[in-house]
Amino acid sequence: MSNYQLKTDKKDYLDKIIHGDCEKVLLDIPENSIDLIFTSPPYADQRVKTYGGISPDHYVEWFLPKAAQFKRVLKPSGTFILNIKERVVNGERHTYVIDLILKMREQGWLWTEEFIWHKKNSYPGKWPNRFRDNWERLIQFNKEKNFSMYQESVMVPVGDWAKDRLAKLSETDKIRDESRAGSGFGKNVSNWIGRDMVYPTNVLHLATETGNKRHSAAFPSYLPEWFIKLFTKSGDLVLDPFMGSGTTAFSALQLGRHFIGIEINAEYVQIANQRIYGKQIKLPSLGEKKKKYKVPANKKSERKK
Repeated sequence: MSNYQLKTDKKDYLDKIIHGDCEKVLLDIPENSIDLIFTSPPYADQRVKTYGGISPDHYVEWFLPKAAQFKRVLKPSGTFILNIKERVVNGERHTYVIDLILKMREQGWLWTEEFIWHKKNSYPGKWPNRFRDNWERLIQFNKEKNFSMYQESVMVPVGDWAKDRLAKLSETDKIRDESRAGSGFGKNVSNWIGRDMVYPTNVLHLATETGNKRHSAAFPSYLPEWFIKLFTKSGDLVLDPFMGSGTTAFSALQLGRHFIGIEINAEYVQIANQRIYGKQIKLPSLGEKKKKYKVPANKKSERKK
């Protein structure tokens, strides 16, 4: 059984997609109860038909009250990953992402790291004063410096370079040899002898979502999967407060984690529930531990507005 006590006087939110504004819904979630928050909020002035659009000039003031709730429900050992990208306004990049980072630091967040999602299948493009965007930010925030992180779970193959490079080592390869360029960075090449797996970089080379998830901005499932593996263990609790079509919840369930999803668009709640219910049927071991949290067959009709 789960160790989480998320039953409130109003609802039980564990392993559910909740229809509503995350800022309000999260008021019912106990503090220090979430292991990982992974989300991609509406970008400024984008997805207007879906979410109405948020002006870049007002984005920070719109997001900060939500960030305060994220901070309240996140465990001290937890992590918040924010997928976001600046947009161009009047010929230059708007500063709302930078402004948001600074304001969140004032709110008490630690800006621990930044990952880059390289969209490796992005097609070419050009504008008069710039090229097509081919990457997005994934900004890591934490409440404390000591947080849970499982680096071995995302290790990658060492690569073919090791075969030739490690075959014949010089004497300087066997010590922490300083860079010839004088950069101050040194390395002991012999440390990689016999290693099949190594730690990755902070750049993720992933294709964009090409399947029809019936959502205007769905990201690939491997994106949340990678961070769920890195920052949680089996049975932990993952929150996506801007759930969309349910990719984060789908990935969490597939990896044996619990989830809470919040989505303001009723149509996407229905789509997400269809995906999650199908995945729960395929994973009976997780379903057996929490039968009372299964999405009921009449879920769709309950969610309609």
